[in-house]
Amino acid sequence: MADETVKPKDQDEASSDGQDVSSGHPPVNENLEKDTQTTLQKPKKPVWLHIFGHDITAPFLFLFLSLVLFVPGQWTVPPLDRDEPRFTQATKQMLETEDYIDIRFQEQARHKKPVGIYWLQAAAAKISGQDAEAPLWVYRLPSIIGSTMSVLAAFWLARAFMGPAGALLVGGFTALAIIVGVEARLAKTDAVLLATVIIAQGALARIWLKQQNERLWTLSFVFWTAFAGSILIKGPVGPMVVGLTVVGLMAMKRQVAWFKAASPLVGIVWTILLVSPWLVAIWMATDGAFFTEAIGKDLLGKVREGQESHGAPPLTHLGAMLGVFWPLPAFFLIALPLIWQERKSPLVVFATAWFLPSWVIFELVATKLPHYTMPLLPALALPVAAALIEGAGTNSRKTVRWIAAVLLAAPAIGLAVAAFAGPFVLGTWPSPPGAVIVTLGAMFAFAAASRILRGPALYSLPAVTMAGVCAAIGVWGFVGPALTPIWVSPRLVAALDEIPGCADASRRQVVTSGFHEPSFIFLEGTGTQIISPKSAAEFLNETASAEKGSCRIAVIESREEATFLAASKEIGLVPEVRKRVDGLNINGGDDVDIALYQNVKAVTGVEESDAEQQ
Repeated sequence: MADETVKPKDQDEASSDGQDVSSGHPPVNENLEKDTQTTLQKPKKPVWLHIFGHDITAPFLFLFLSLVLFVPGQWTVPPLDRDEPRFTQATKQMLETEDYIDIRFQEQARHKKPVGIYWLQAAAAKISGQDAEAPLWVYRLPSIIGSTMSVLAAFWLARAFMGPAGALLVGGFTALAIIVGVEARLAKTDAVLLATVIIAQGALARIWLKQQNERLWTLSFVFWTAFAGSILIKGPVGPMVVGLTVVGLMAMKRQVAWFKAASPLVGIVWTILLVSPWLVAIWMATDGAFFTEAIGKDLLGKVREGQESHGAPPLTHLGAMLGVFWPLPAFFLIALPLIWQERKSPLVVFATAWFLPSWVIFELVATKLPHYTMPLLPALALPVAAALIEGAGTNSRKTVRWIAAVLLAAPAIGLAVAAFAGPFVLGTWPSPPGAVIVTLGAMFAFAAASRILRGPALYSLPAVTMAGVCAAIGVWGFVGPALTPIWVSPRLVAALDEIPGCADASRRQVVTSGFHEPSFIFLEGTGTQIISPKSAAEFLNETASAEKGSCRIAVIESREEATFLAASKEIGLVPEVRKRVDGLNINGGDDVDIALYQNVKAVTGVEESDAEQQ
């Protein structure tokens, strides 16, 4: 059975980097062809696969798909607390202070992650010409670029094992995954980390497949550069995933010599040269405190216990993958019998060495968040894509088909229900275009699920893609931005802008008590102080706050309001509420009611000044 998609060589005769990857290995699905040729009929290649299943057309499709999937919401979705604004605020302070070594959130040292993502965000702000005043979408540029690179790199990775038709599916599953779309819109580390891991694994796959003792300098350079990049982005996570893959391949095949082709000694020296300048600089700047906190507190703390209420038992990640890796899990279930039959093939061996050891580590770590396992996504997509090209789903059991159909349709239908019901729960109206588009996506998902019930799963992919596109546009472009009750920080800043005499954000002084979200600090400015209610009263009572035309504002959450008013009374301050903002704090789900206070003397002065101007 001829196969242009699951063999290292096809009619194009070479992988995308021009390297020979046949190396004596049997074709990826050789055993599968022998075992199933009498029972499984390979599906006819659909038109869309004929058009885009090529090395030239596939990248253009991925660029367009990434544009459609990742761009909606970049300008309209406010900062998502709390990680994203912590990263963006730290980068903003780098630009303000021109200190690109030490990482800080206001006065607090932020010794949790390496400097790579901050440098990328700072570069984006510099290139935009807006420097520290750059809007949020500029800080998100490295993430959307990282996600797009991940999709293209996934295609390149897959080409080491299969033809462009199968590789097209691997890139497609990466682009459509919910978690990749989420991280594309968050100005933090994980989208860029995914790109570095996939690039390193693509080079590693080619080195391993060749089984040569000669040094492969080009692939080694790519491998070790991506390896070093992953360290600068997120410390040990990238090296753990890549390193465990190397160890897994050595253990499963009982071969070690092949790794000599990766030039390990030279590669380690190159990695040190790339990483050590900042490590030395941060050691000197913090007297070693960065490593004490980053390793001793942040890393080991996540291993021992769940940080910030993110602890969960083992197998939590496995359950989470059913949602965040959508639509891949449904197809994995359909493809599993074929993957098992082909378990000794190079493709499945490599995917297993990539996925299994790192997944076990992630499950054992106490702190669990859905994005932690994102670097394992392509490891599942590789064998699934090969199996789909071979006809996975043609002879699947009815029960398996139904479970897969539910896994495929349920998330999209759930989004459609949430698009209608969620706004009512929050006390607002649904976004009409958003609700319609998300509902259309649910219909496409239902159509894809119906197609899975009737034959080869490969034929359901166009409907799945349309479902993913509709979900991305509907949720991020319309539904999310319209949920105004949860966007408390942007509404607070807008309320500050509306206070007479306070429209110029560069001249107003703001303190906050009871509402400490990093998004508010990022949007309002680095000078925003987080203080106690008593200190807020003293702040408003200072002479400057009573001067004519001054703009000092205390942002007081209702839980601290009684203490603030009592402290004001003790010192003779008469505060006046200028605005109130209420809503739902998505961190913890608490309702908030926030008052914006000014010294009544300053309020009178502003009103008199406005009257004189009129």
